[in-house]
Amino acid sequence: MISKTWSRKPIAAVLSVAVLSVYSMIALASPEAKVPSGELSVSGQVTVNGQKVISGGTLFSDSVIVTSENSSATVNISRLGRIQLAPNSALNLSFTDKAITGQLDGGIASVSTLAGISVNLTTKDGSVLVDGSQATSFTVNAKRGNTVVSTQAGLVELRAGGAVKQIAAGESGTAGTPNPPADEDDHSISGGALAVLLIAAGGAIVAAILATREDEINFGGSVIVISPAR
Repeated sequence: MISKTWSRKPIAAVLSVAVLSVYSMIALASPEAKVPSGELSVSGQVTVNGQKVISGGTLFSDSVIVTSENSSATVNISRLGRIQLAPNSALNLSFTDKAITGQLDGGIASVSTLAGISVNLTTKDGSVLVDGSQATSFTVNAKRGNTVVSTQAGLVELRAGGAVKQIAAGESGTAGTPNPPADEDDHSISGGALAVLLIAAGGAIVAAILATREDEINFGGSVIVISPAR
């Protein structure tokens, strides 16, 4: 009788370990324990971590998304929000269950988040922050050498060079110095400047012609004056 009691104890211990293992696996597989991921929708040529992708793929945290010319990408992150990339954009995107972080190396990114989700999006000029107190929608444009932030809904904070600016819905803020447009480059001439140069050059040419032909326009011989008395 005693031997039977001792033999049951190891069996019970093994069963307890097995039940605990199964419970742990179920807990890890539950929706609450899942790592956030994004659903990708693309148009044109888009790469993720250097690999060309198509619509319908799954995007995980710590991914680099690059859109080529005439291409775009949209990432819908479950329970967090959505990020849209315009053509010629590059974004290093990371996220957790309560936050979105990223580095926009160039181009345009539009971000929409739910309440309770914080955002920290950086560019070479500064940082764009959302505290998560409310649903927010904003656009970051880092296409012309500077950073322009426009808020469509909620409140966004732009930090650059020690300065902090609150950007409410319908407002915009700028950080950095934009690159000069191509028509203002040192090697190009605007239409008005070109006209002035042409007029000046034309005047110089006329003056040179008049100077070289001075003898030809002086009438030779004597001049006969007819007196009105006759």
